Amino acid sequence: MIRHWPLFLLGLGLIVVGAGFFYDVSFAGIPYQDPTPEMSARYAHHSRIAATICSVGGVTFLLGAVAAIIQVIFRRLSPPRPS
Repeated sequence: MIRHWPLFLLGLGLIVVGAGFFYDVSFAGIPYQDPTPEMSARYAHHSRIAATICSVGGVTFLLGAVAAIIQVIFRRLSPPRPS
């Protein structure tokens, strides 16, 4: 299980990015053509939340990718374990 945590981070990052996209489509959607100030404020609020969710997912995905690369490098440099 410990060997596969970078893959877990990669998958979790993709899921969170997808959730951010879904939130953006569901709540923020397409900006209004001629919005009132309240509509603009609501759109900006939901758009910021969606961007934050996507950013967290992207950072999680990148951390998983870096961890996977480091894990592969250390496995190649370490001597083989006796069976």
